[in-house]
Amino acid sequence: MKIFHCDRFSFPLPPRHRFPIHKYRLLREAVMAADLAAPAELRVPELATDEQILRAHDADYLQRVKHGQLTVKEIRRIGLPWSPELVARARCSVGGTIAACRAALEDGVAVNLAGGTHHAFPDHGQGFCLFNDTIIATRELQAQGHVRRVVILDCDVHQGNGTAAMAAGDPTIFTFSIHNAHNFPLHKEPSDLDIGLGDGTGDAVYLEALAGGVQRALDLARADLAIYVSGADPYEGDLLGRFALSKAGLAERDRMVFDMCQRASLPVAAVMAGGYARYVEDTVDIHLQTVRIAAQAAQVPGINR
Repeated sequence: MKIFHCDRFSFPLPPRHRFPIHKYRLLREAVMAADLAAPAELRVPELATDEQILRAHDADYLQRVKHGQLTVKEIRRIGLPWSPELVARARCSVGGTIAACRAALEDGVAVNLAGGTHHAFPDHGQGFCLFNDTIIATRELQAQGHVRRVVILDCDVHQGNGTAAMAAGDPTIFTFSIHNAHNFPLHKEPSDLDIGLGDGTGDAVYLEALAGGVQRALDLARADLAIYVSGADPYEGDLLGRFALSKAGLAERDRMVFDMCQRASLPVAAVMAGGYARYVEDTVDIHLQTVRIAAQAAQVPGINR
């Protein structure tokens, strides 16, 4: 199984900023320590090009991002200070999702240790998201003739509003989001299938809702590829999540998604998305579970390759 990582592309943050940039390095190190991929399969992806980014984003927005011309309001909405390093990191994250999607079509399963930037819209970023990697990757693979239809299975605790808005009216991209109905973003864009759950939702209620939602999404999408936006932030110890899932519950979530895709003979590219636990080690543990379960799924025959 090929695993793509971007932690060599870091960017400066103010002291005590809530975005856990160091989780990406810690996750790659944990993946290496767990021997989840051969050295040749742990790769730095190519950075996304302007042409690829423009498959989803407005030209004016891309130019202003590239040249540091975003307004104070726009930067505040993104929640990350602009820097050339931030732009390079965002390009790498998008490139990782494109590469993981291509690898999943070849091998059945692949992982990007970054990605899941689902709050980015065509003309603005939001919620720590500069570019929308899953929509860019989908349209890039469609343009290259690798896929016709894609299903995006978004299990981050926050609704994928940017993804939903970008895919609206496009019958070739099916968007599914299971999220906290009362959490950020305040305004939810309608996905093709949304499941909004309340504060304090735990393992049993969540997993029952997930099973029905994923099955319905797969049935309706008739896709050639699934992109799994996993997210560590439904965890009970997450500072920004407001759900109450255990690590065991999140592992069962991952197994369920991979198993259901496998039964549908559907290749899967997994991306990590959010995670803001009080202790970064918990976030890393949860992401590592996702990668480990992906690696196990990659060993099981049944996904079209």
